[in-house]
Amino acid sequence: MPTAELEEAHTIIKTCVHYGFCTNTCPTYVLLGDENESPRGRIDLIKEMLGSGAVPKKETVQHLDNCLSCLSCMTTCAAKVDYGHLIDRARIHIEKTYRRALSDRLVRSALAFVLPNPRLLSIAMWSGRFARPFRSLLTGRLRAMLDLLPSGRLVRPAPRRRQVFRAEGEAKSRVVLHLGCVQQVVAQHINEAAIRLLTRHGVEVIALGSTSCCGALTLHMGKEDQAKAAARRFVADVVDETKRHPIDAVVITASGCGTTVKDYGHLLAADAEFSADAIRIASMTRDVSELLQELQLHPPKENMAYTVAYHDACSMLHGQRVFTQPRALLKRAGFKMRDIAERHFCCGSAGTYNMLHPEIAAKLGQRKAANVAGAGADILCAGNLGCLSQIGQYSDIPAVHTVELLDWATGGPRPAALCDPTLSPQSAVDAPRNKASAAVPSESFW
Repeated sequence: MPTAELEEAHTIIKTCVHYGFCTNTCPTYVLLGDENESPRGRIDLIKEMLGSGAVPKKETVQHLDNCLSCLSCMTTCAAKVDYGHLIDRARIHIEKTYRRALSDRLVRSALAFVLPNPRLLSIAMWSGRFARPFRSLLTGRLRAMLDLLPSGRLVRPAPRRRQVFRAEGEAKSRVVLHLGCVQQVVAQHINEAAIRLLTRHGVEVIALGSTSCCGALTLHMGKEDQAKAAARRFVADVVDETKRHPIDAVVITASGCGTTVKDYGHLLAADAEFSADAIRIASMTRDVSELLQELQLHPPKENMAYTVAYHDACSMLHGQRVFTQPRALLKRAGFKMRDIAERHFCCGSAGTYNMLHPEIAAKLGQRKAANVAGAGADILCAGNLGCLSQIGQYSDIPAVHTVELLDWATGGPRPAALCDPTLSPQSAVDAPRNKASAAVPSESFW
């Protein structure tokens, strides 16, 4: 490991004083009851691993792999240990020094190759649907991947060209919207809802089709070079856009991506060519709820007296510390808000975690779904696609993204997940529908 990065890791390790507050909020420690599955236990393992300079032990790799990188420990840590950067550094070290079993290497390489590429992912998902009839014959990771396939219609990813969506009326601001990689294939309707919502409120939106992955998925798998390459492409594309016309923000609707892009200054700190631009792009990156909170949202077009349980994605709550804005926006739109018990607790999605560690992820997903049911809400809402997909496997409550609800409330179509006529409250279902109530097909955008 380069000296500067090793010194950073050791500096972080020395700040841990083993108070133990982190253990109560660590999902794997709560589930497994093993000190090695707690943040302070993993810090000791990382200290031993980096200090010895030897190839990591199999047991050490397993304990570090089991970490969700949910960052809940950082929220509760009295000593403010920078665990997020430390676990990333440990995984990078493992990736470069430890030889995994062949099957593990193949799965991880395939995920790192396919997921960041929307077109390859689209092909893989179509292929996966042909394998669904044989689901009962599969176990472990392959079965978990099939279970995550959406049941709805798959759409083609956005074109690889730059597209501009003009603001309605006078433009108040101009933003770049990051379309994401998985989201383009699995839930393009989230991007469409965000575009409608922003343009309706006077924001010009630029979609950079050439940029898909931000690097988050590969970074948390320890594939540093691949993550940095994605980050450089993203920074370069945004810089090129600013040369055309100034932009006010980079807007992200997937909180996992937002946490990584906001940290580009750290990821590309040693890159002489990109570090300054990376810091600038990171400073202007906003979760979509942060930007919308500053706008004067249109009053609701329908009776929005639904009860909404809001799920805090870990990357939003712990990574970006964004938690009041989504709730305030939804209340302003007329929804009745309910918090979920153990809101700090991860749902088990965590990027590729629910594909690589399906047993632990399933326990966390079931626990989260039970807490969602206990909230007594009509709708589950979150600001991250991974969470919506993960919880949706175990919950009967329709799950939608924050921008879908806000788009619907201010004149957009009813989210497809809410088109069940039995959805309560009946007064809202029977309320006069606005002209845009029919679903907008993807072709109208792409």
